[in-house]
Amino acid sequence: MERRLWSVLGNSQRLDGGAMFGNAPKALWTRWADVDDENRIALACRAMLVREPERVLLFETGIGAFFEPSLRERFGVQESEHVLLDNLQELGVAQEDIDVVMLSHLHFDHAGGLMTAWREGHEPELCFPNARYVVGHAAWERAQSPHARDRASFVPQLQELLEASGRLEIVVGGESSVLGPDYRFHVSNGHTPGMLLVEVPGVDGPVVFAGDLVPGLPWVRSAITMGYDRYPELLIDEKTALFDDLLARAGRLFFTHDPACAMAGLARDARGRIVAAGQVREVAGLVA
Repeated sequence: MERRLWSVLGNSQRLDGGAMFGNAPKALWTRWADVDDENRIALACRAMLVREPERVLLFETGIGAFFEPSLRERFGVQESEHVLLDNLQELGVAQEDIDVVMLSHLHFDHAGGLMTAWREGHEPELCFPNARYVVGHAAWERAQSPHARDRASFVPQLQELLEASGRLEIVVGGESSVLGPDYRFHVSNGHTPGMLLVEVPGVDGPVVFAGDLVPGLPWVRSAITMGYDRYPELLIDEKTALFDDLLARAGRLFFTHDPACAMAGLARDARGRIVAAGQVREVAGLVA
């Protein structure tokens, strides 16, 4: 079965660079990202669109535009309109055309785009009215009962809407009945418990939606983590294992937060370190 992949940008953010690079000093991370006068760096919220002969799948939805204006400013969301929906329309895809939405986890910068844009006096509704929504069991449980450290990363109203939709699959085990057996999960617990990174089979090697395990090119460096990660040492081990696996199979990483690179392969440099290779700014109809 032929599949084609597209990268689709949603709403963008600017977040504190120190938080995004964890214990890396500013003198180091400013080599990789430009910083504004508020110490913030630019971040994308990029989704992956997969077209099959009989289905259209969307992997994540970005942060969207559901925040009211003061919260939009607090969290550095740059646009008031729902950018993902607009960009899908430019590809000829209406939100009604999406059959499946897969969520690696339920932090609002990955799942907020499931909700309609903020309008004063209106409660948000779910987008993609014909889609099945897919999320892992551990990630769902975490969203339902978050720790004090990450409670602000979840939007209880979103979980309520998903549950009430009657179209939610909570994945238990290694396979989704909605996605089907062709899609493999890599489970990661370092950023947040139960994050599911989907591997899409490809003609020239698999593509893994890297979520917050590897948000973008700077984080391909194995020891670089985020201040938002729950278990940084575990995350480094998970990254290392994924890199070794993908390098052996000519796999590629799809980045959700890198503002300038949607996808890259992996290689080893002269010192034996894993590095990004074959960087792709946008993915447009890649045969997989």
